[in-house]
Amino acid sequence: MTAVRKQQNGENNMQISEEGKQLIKKFEGCPTDGDMAVSYRCAANVPTIGYGSTRYKGKAVKDGMKITLEEADKLLAEELHEYELHITNMVNVNLSENQFAALVAWCFNIGPNAAKGSSAIRFLNEQKYDEVPKRMKLWNKATVNGEKVVLEGLVRRREAEALLFEGKEWHEV
Repeated sequence: MTAVRKQQNGENNMQISEEGKQLIKKFEGCPTDGDMAVSYRCAANVPTIGYGSTRYKGKAVKDGMKITLEEADKLLAEELHEYELHITNMVNVNLSENQFAALVAWCFNIGPNAAKGSSAIRFLNEQKYDEVPKRMKLWNKATVNGEKVVLEGLVRRREAEALLFEGKEWHEV
Protein backbone atom coordinates (compact mmCIF):
# COMPACT_ATOMS: atom_id res chain seq x y z
CA MET A 1 0.00 0.00 0.00
CA THR A 2 1.38 3.37 -0.98
CA ALA A 3 0.88 5.87 1.80
CA VAL A 4 -0.34 9.30 0.87
CA ARG A 5 0.85 12.08 3.09
CA LYS A 6 -2.00 13.83 4.82
CA GLN A 7 -0.52 17.29 4.53
CA GLN A 8 2.55 18.86 3.09
CA ASN A 9 3.66 22.33 4.18
CA GLY A 10 0.31 22.80 5.89
CA GLU A 11 -1.65 22.39 2.67
CA ASN A 12 -3.97 19.61 1.53
CA ASN A 13 -2.23 17.64 -1.21
CA MET A 14 -4.76 14.82 -1.37
CA GLN A 15 -7.25 14.64 -4.20
CA ILE A 16 -9.87 12.05 -5.04
CA SER A 17 -8.74 9.66 -7.75
CA GLU A 18 -10.54 8.98 -11.02
CA GLU A 19 -11.68 5.68 -9.45
CA GLY A 20 -13.37 7.60 -6.65
CA LYS A 21 -15.01 10.00 -9.10
CA GLN A 22 -16.27 7.09 -11.20
CA LEU A 23 -17.76 5.45 -8.11
CA ILE A 24 -19.63 8.64 -7.24
CA LYS A 25 -20.85 9.10 -10.80
CA LYS A 26 -22.01 5.47 -11.00
CA PHE A 27 -24.09 5.63 -7.84
CA GLU A 28 -25.29 9.22 -8.04
CA GLY A 29 -26.17 9.10 -11.70
CA CYS A 30 -26.98 12.23 -13.67
CA PRO A 31 -30.44 12.21 -15.23
CA THR A 32 -30.53 14.05 -18.54
CA ASP A 33 -32.91 15.47 -21.07
CA GLY A 34 -30.96 15.57 -24.30
CA ASP A 35 -27.66 17.27 -23.52
CA MET A 36 -28.90 18.85 -20.29
CA ALA A 37 -28.71 17.51 -16.73
CA VAL A 38 -32.14 17.79 -15.12
CA SER A 39 -33.10 18.04 -11.48
CA TYR A 40 -34.59 15.00 -9.78
CA ARG A 41 -35.64 13.83 -6.35
CA CYS A 42 -33.14 11.55 -4.60
CA ALA A 43 -34.29 8.58 -2.51
CA ALA A 44 -34.69 10.89 0.47
CA ASN A 45 -36.94 13.13 -1.69
CA VAL A 46 -34.46 16.04 -1.81
CA PRO A 47 -34.24 18.06 -5.05
CA THR A 48 -30.89 17.18 -6.64
CA ILE A 49 -29.06 17.95 -9.89
CA GLY A 50 -26.00 16.64 -11.68
CA TYR A 51 -24.14 14.02 -9.68
CA GLY A 52 -25.90 14.36 -6.35
CA SER A 53 -25.72 18.11 -5.82
CA THR A 54 -28.42 19.68 -3.69
CA ARG A 55 -27.14 23.24 -4.22
CA TYR A 56 -26.30 25.16 -7.37
CA LYS A 57 -24.70 28.62 -7.36
CA GLY A 58 -25.32 28.89 -3.62
CA LYS A 59 -29.02 28.12 -3.78
CA ALA A 60 -31.07 25.01 -3.14
CA VAL A 61 -31.84 22.96 -6.24
CA LYS A 62 -35.45 23.35 -7.38
CA ASP A 63 -37.65 20.95 -9.30
CA GLY A 64 -37.48 21.58 -13.04
CA MET A 65 -33.93 22.97 -13.07
CA LYS A 66 -31.59 22.19 -15.95
CA ILE A 67 -27.83 22.66 -16.31
CA THR A 68 -25.38 21.57 -18.98
CA LEU A 69 -23.45 18.34 -18.54
CA GLU A 70 -20.30 20.45 -18.44
CA GLU A 71 -21.79 22.42 -15.54
CA ALA A 72 -22.68 19.13 -13.80
CA ASP A 73 -19.06 17.97 -14.08
CA LYS A 74 -17.76 21.33 -12.86
CA LEU A 75 -20.21 21.33 -9.94
CA LEU A 76 -19.06 17.85 -8.91
CA ALA A 77 -15.39 18.89 -9.09
CA GLU A 78 -16.05 21.95 -6.93
CA GLU A 79 -17.98 19.95 -4.35
CA LEU A 80 -15.41 17.17 -4.27
CA HIS A 81 -12.72 19.68 -3.32
CA GLU A 82 -14.81 20.58 -0.25
CA TYR A 83 -15.19 16.91 0.69
CA GLU A 84 -11.47 16.27 0.18
CA LEU A 85 -10.85 18.99 2.76
CA HIS A 86 -13.44 17.52 5.13
CA ILE A 87 -11.74 14.11 5.04
CA THR A 88 -8.27 15.64 5.34
CA ASN A 89 -9.37 17.60 8.41
CA MET A 90 -11.05 14.68 10.20
CA VAL A 91 -8.48 11.96 9.47
CA ASN A 92 -5.26 11.88 11.50
CA VAL A 93 -3.52 8.93 9.82
CA ASN A 94 -1.91 8.33 6.44
CA LEU A 95 -4.15 6.89 3.75
CA SER A 96 -3.62 5.15 0.45
CA GLU A 97 -5.08 6.77 -2.64
CA ASN A 98 -7.92 4.20 -2.67
CA GLN A 99 -8.68 4.70 1.02
CA PHE A 100 -8.85 8.46 0.56
CA ALA A 101 -11.05 8.16 -2.54
CA ALA A 102 -13.44 5.78 -0.79
CA LEU A 103 -13.74 8.07 2.22
CA VAL A 104 -14.39 11.14 0.06
CA ALA A 105 -17.09 9.26 -1.91
CA TRP A 106 -18.68 8.03 1.34
CA CYS A 107 -18.55 11.49 2.96
CA PHE A 108 -20.00 13.07 -0.20
CA ASN A 109 -23.03 10.82 0.22
CA ILE A 110 -23.60 10.86 3.99
CA GLY A 111 -22.38 14.39 4.70
CA PRO A 112 -19.39 15.69 6.66
CA ASN A 113 -21.15 15.96 10.03
CA ALA A 114 -22.30 12.34 9.89
CA ALA A 115 -18.86 11.19 8.75
CA LYS A 116 -17.02 13.15 11.46
CA GLY A 117 -19.10 11.57 14.23
CA SER A 118 -18.98 8.07 12.77
CA SER A 119 -17.35 4.97 14.17
CA ALA A 120 -15.61 4.55 10.79
CA ILE A 121 -13.58 7.73 11.32
CA ARG A 122 -13.03 6.95 15.00
CA PHE A 123 -11.64 3.48 14.20
CA LEU A 124 -9.57 4.87 11.32
CA ASN A 125 -7.94 7.44 13.58
CA GLU A 126 -7.17 4.61 16.01
CA GLN A 127 -5.36 2.93 13.07
CA LYS A 128 -7.88 0.08 12.99
CA TYR A 129 -7.97 0.10 9.20
CA ASP A 130 -9.63 -3.34 8.95
CA GLU A 131 -12.69 -2.05 10.84
CA VAL A 132 -13.34 0.90 8.54
CA PRO A 133 -15.08 -0.92 5.64
CA LYS A 134 -17.46 -2.66 8.07
CA ARG A 135 -18.27 0.66 9.72
CA MET A 136 -18.82 2.41 6.38
CA LYS A 137 -21.36 -0.25 5.44
CA LEU A 138 -23.52 0.66 8.45
CA TRP A 139 -24.57 3.83 6.61
CA ASN A 140 -27.11 2.09 4.38
CA LYS A 141 -30.29 3.86 5.50
CA ALA A 142 -32.15 6.98 4.41
CA THR A 143 -35.16 8.72 5.83
CA VAL A 144 -38.16 7.91 3.67
CA ASN A 145 -41.59 9.16 4.74
CA GLY A 146 -40.19 9.99 8.18
CA GLU A 147 -38.64 6.55 8.81
CA LYS A 148 -35.09 5.23 8.50
CA VAL A 149 -35.11 2.42 5.96
CA VAL A 150 -32.36 0.31 4.39
CA LEU A 151 -32.06 1.16 0.70
CA GLU A 152 -30.65 -1.44 -1.68
CA GLY A 153 -28.85 1.28 -3.62
CA LEU A 154 -27.07 2.39 -0.45
CA VAL A 155 -26.18 -1.20 0.42
CA ARG A 156 -24.55 -1.55 -3.02
CA ARG A 157 -22.84 1.82 -2.78
CA ARG A 158 -21.41 1.08 0.68
CA GLU A 159 -20.13 -2.27 -0.61
CA ALA A 160 -18.40 -0.52 -3.52
CA GLU A 161 -16.89 2.12 -1.22
CA ALA A 162 -15.69 -0.59 1.18
CA LEU A 163 -14.09 -2.53 -1.67
CA LEU A 164 -12.38 0.62 -2.98
CA PHE A 165 -11.11 1.37 0.55
CA GLU A 166 -9.57 -2.12 0.56
CA GLY A 167 -8.07 -1.62 -2.90
CA LYS A 168 -10.31 -4.28 -4.43
CA GLU A 169 -12.44 -4.40 -7.58
CA TRP A 170 -15.75 -2.59 -7.02
CA HIS A 171 -17.14 -2.01 -10.54
CA GLU A 172 -19.40 -5.10 -10.56
CA VAL A 173 -21.26 -4.16 -7.38
